[in-house]
Amino acid sequence: MTVLTDCHTHRLDAIGALIAVSPHDFDPQPGLRYAVGYHPWHGVEQLTDADYALLEDCARHRQVLAIGETGMDRLRGPSLDIQGRAFVAHLRLAAMLGKPVVVHCVRTAQDILAERRHAGLNGVVMIVHGMRGNRHVARTLLDAGCYLSYGHAFNASAVAITPLDRLLIETDDDDVGISEVAARVGAALGLSLERVTEIASTNLAYCLGAK
Repeated sequence: MTVLTDCHTHRLDAIGALIAVSPHDFDPQPGLRYAVGYHPWHGVEQLTDADYALLEDCARHRQVLAIGETGMDRLRGPSLDIQGRAFVAHLRLAAMLGKPVVVHCVRTAQDILAERRHAGLNGVVMIVHGMRGNRHVARTLLDAGCYLSYGHAFNASAVAITPLDRLLIETDDDDVGISEVAARVGAALGLSLERVTEIASTNLAYCLGAK
């Protein structure tokens, strides 16, 4: 199996990456690995029991290693109440299947943690993707046990306080290769591209249960 380094991408042909897709677009290809979920921007207010049944069916596929992307966003999408209900449904599925959740979190760090806590799901592993918040946001998420995934744009103060065993990297939907992301994160930490790549790959394997 190819070592996974890129924690989150939407490129459907990405090798060495965890590819995030909607259950309705899930079409597993040999050798690739996926996260499936309903993005908070895209119609979560209209999800039906059938949609959630499809999500569970896809999530059980052997090539699906995580649930997501799911989460909450104060700048886009339906009300936070609606987003929160969809988010918790993903958390419950992740808990049932023993898989981590890839979390979309835009100005909602306290909200996603509150939803997880109120649902009694603090044991679910959360990977906060596209982390751009400052050190205070990072500390809040780290104290709650989250992994933080950084893309090409990030707040250096947040990277600086992220323990190396909680550090992940990603390309998301940006036109930047994972090696460039690793180089940028490495420059912020005083580490080589190779060392950051090794750290991120090891952490991602651990998050995913080395599947």
